[in-house]
Amino acid sequence: MARFSANLSMLFTERSFLDRFGAAARAGFRGVEYLGPYGFPAAEIAARLRDFGLAQVLFNLPMGDMTKGERGIACLPDRVDEFRAGVAQAVQYARALGCPTVNCLAGNPTQHTKMAEARRTLVENLRYAADRLGEAGVQMVMEPLNRYDNPGYFVTHSGRALDIIDETGSTNIKLQYDIYHMQRMEGDLAATIERLLPRIGHIQIAGNPGRHEPSVGEINFRFLIERLDALGYDGWVGAEYSPRGRTEDGLGWFSTYRAKNEG
Repeated sequence: MARFSANLSMLFTERSFLDRFGAAARAGFRGVEYLGPYGFPAAEIAARLRDFGLAQVLFNLPMGDMTKGERGIACLPDRVDEFRAGVAQAVQYARALGCPTVNCLAGNPTQHTKMAEARRTLVENLRYAADRLGEAGVQMVMEPLNRYDNPGYFVTHSGRALDIIDETGSTNIKLQYDIYHMQRMEGDLAATIERLLPRIGHIQIAGNPGRHEPSVGEINFRFLIERLDALGYDGWVGAEYSPRGRTEDGLGWFSTYRAKNEG
C-alpha cells in the first residue's frame, strides 16, 4: 500500500521550516520530504524526525541557486566540482537523517552549452553520484520536470530520463515520477505508471491545472492511487503541491488515505 509523505518545501509553509515537521505529523503524514536540508544542522532535523515519529523520505542533491532559476547543476560541464561536493554533502545528510532516497535534478544548460556535452556531463555526474550514494546504502532517483514551469530544463519526459539512466550503466538510479509534471508533458498516466513501475523509485502528486491539492483539477488521483495499490506499490507518494490557502484547510483529499495508513 502506498504511503504518503508531505513535502515541507510546499506544505505547512505558514510555519517556520522546523515547525513544519510537527504540523505534518499532526495532519497524519508518516514521512516528510523537501528540496534540501542543507540550511539546517542535521542534528536539528534528526531531532524533529525523532520527536514526531517521522521518516525522512527524500531530499534533492544541492540544486544551485534557485533564485536565479537554477533547477540542478548536473548537466553543466563547468560545475562538475561543485556537483561532486554537493554529492558528498548529500551523503552526509542522508546518513544522519536515515534518508533512503536522494533525487537529482538535471538542470538547465546555458546558451553556450552544447546539448551533446550537457548529456555527457549529466551521464557522468549521475554515474558518480549513484556510486557514492550507493556506497552509503542510498537509492538515487532522477526527476523529469515539465517545460512550462521550468523553461529550458534538460530532461522533460520519462522516456528521455530512462534513456539517460540506461546510458550510465548504473543499477542504483531509478525514476522519480511526478504525476503533475508528467500529466503536463505526456498524459496517459495509468498506463505509463504500470509500464514503468519497476523502474520508479518515488512518486509525487499535485492537481492540474495549478499544481494545487490533488482533489482539484483533471487528474483522477483516487483511481491512480487505487491502481498503485493493486499493482503492489509500497513506496512513498509525496504530496508536493501549492495549497490554495492554509495547508490544513485543503487536506480533505487525504482523509481516506490517512485512515488506511493508520489502520
